[in-house]
Amino acid sequence: MTKVKKTKSILSKESYQFLKNYINNPSPTGFESKGQKLWIDYVKPWVDIHFTDPYGTAVGVINPDAAFKVVIEAHADEISWFVNYISAEGLIYLKRNGGVDHQIAPSMRVIVHGKKGGVKAVFGWPAIHTRMGNTDSKETQPKVDNLFLDCGARNKKEVEALGIHIGAVATYEEGYEELAYGYLIGRAFDNRIGGFIIAEVARLLKANKKKLPYGLYIVNAVQEEIGLRGAEMIARRIKPDIAIITDVTHDTTTPMINKMIEGDCSCGKGPSLTFGPAVHNKLLDVVQTVAVKNKIPVQYHTVSRSTGTDTDAFAYSNDGCPSVLISIPLRYMHTTVEMLHKSDIENTIKLMYETLLTLTPKTNLSYF
Repeated sequence: MTKVKKTKSILSKESYQFLKNYINNPSPTGFESKGQKLWIDYVKPWVDIHFTDPYGTAVGVINPDAAFKVVIEAHADEISWFVNYISAEGLIYLKRNGGVDHQIAPSMRVIVHGKKGGVKAVFGWPAIHTRMGNTDSKETQPKVDNLFLDCGARNKKEVEALGIHIGAVATYEEGYEELAYGYLIGRAFDNRIGGFIIAEVARLLKANKKKLPYGLYIVNAVQEEIGLRGAEMIARRIKPDIAIITDVTHDTTTPMINKMIEGDCSCGKGPSLTFGPAVHNKLLDVVQTVAVKNKIPVQYHTVSRSTGTDTDAFAYSNDGCPSVLISIPLRYMHTTVEMLHKSDIENTIKLMYETLLTLTPKTNLSYF
């Protein structure tokens, strides 16, 4: 029998420990600063300088004096809930902060981030016995306007005594876990995994003593989940010449997903490259060539108009910035059990790393 040769991981136990801490730390849209501090502290040793913008996007820079600028980017924020109303009975009603899925909420545990720190609460939901007894033939379905949090308080005054206020943010409690066969689960892999990847690329460049002929900006942007806002701001500030974006995309091999619409993509088969108007074809050719040369498996998907990621913000910024999107296959997006595969993480890091070593200020990206 031929023995299968195992390839050595490019990630250390320390790297995965950081990933675990980073995933478990809440970083809701508009309130990313705690997570950004973790990320900056991790990336500091691998960069020459670092800075943040007024809304909290964090940037590490290698070769900050170089005229030619390349960005590698991810977004730091996660979907969450806003406290919108506190009833006389002490129940807390909510609004979405980003594209949070209301259908998964009933019976979930959350942390409400109030003025006195985190407060544990649950999404209460009537028992099935009472729902089935409803005279309506259809069961009541969870909706934003009928969901509520119960923190143990029995009136509004008790809720407020805990430091919970209108505008406080609630995040799901569930965190990082390892499953069988190389799979990881957690909330906020969308897109905390991207922030991890770009940090690891910076680490590898430093560890391997690679010298780049341009300035590299490692960007962890805020507020992607509500319209790519952080990327818009930082793209105008940096004015990059090239941008490589990483985010997650849908694994389409699970039930209830139509491959004829969503394409064919599977966890464990490598990062997915996007074809679409915002993606620069010449830069995509460079990435594809790198993948072939280095035997890195890749998959492909298409978008009709926008990518729905920070790629759009960078591509159309300033006078136009050649941009490419490298996505990681993910199951169960915008749930508390987002699932991805370790091999896809490592292959995305390799692809981005090798692409950076290939690019120079003289790389021809002209269509003409």
